[in-house]
Amino acid sequence: MRSRAKAVNFGIVYGISDYGLGRDLDIPRKEAKGYIENYLSFYSSIDKYMKNIVEQGKRDGYVETYFGRRRYIPELTSRNFNIRSFGERIALNTPVQGTAADIIKAAMVSVYKILKQKKMKSRLILQVHDELIIEAYEPELEEVKKMLQEEMENVVDNFKVHLDADVNIGDSWYDAK
Repeated sequence: MRSRAKAVNFGIVYGISDYGLGRDLDIPRKEAKGYIENYLSFYSSIDKYMKNIVEQGKRDGYVETYFGRRRYIPELTSRNFNIRSFGERIALNTPVQGTAADIIKAAMVSVYKILKQKKMKSRLILQVHDELIIEAYEPELEEVKKMLQEEMENVVDNFKVHLDADVNIGDSWYDAK
């Protein structure tokens, strides 16, 4: 049920169609359409937000992340339905995914600077989606874990919601999951 709920929640916010949701959940298109309609009816402010973002994108030619980074979307004015629909999905996706990308990049820069400033042997080696991967020098492990969590949770200080970060360790990225 959890994976189905995630598919519905994320799919709708990112502009999934009834066809796409039906395919993802292996359910009839009509049932998927019902999920979408019920969700948007229950969470009417999300429906309003989504419509406003698309309209803003059509009006301005771009949408923005929370931090003001713009993504221009010429597809929104296309005469071709498929291209225009793609533009609408981009308009919906950009404020959320783009803001997440802005946050992880800020955290990455902050973590890198702290490692350098403290002349630590631990190294930031990779960023994947919302994860930072550090090759930690064993004697620095506890300090690195604390610093990493603190920076990832507090890199943005003017958010209305608290950001939570988990820190996992392992001999490989796979083992840390």
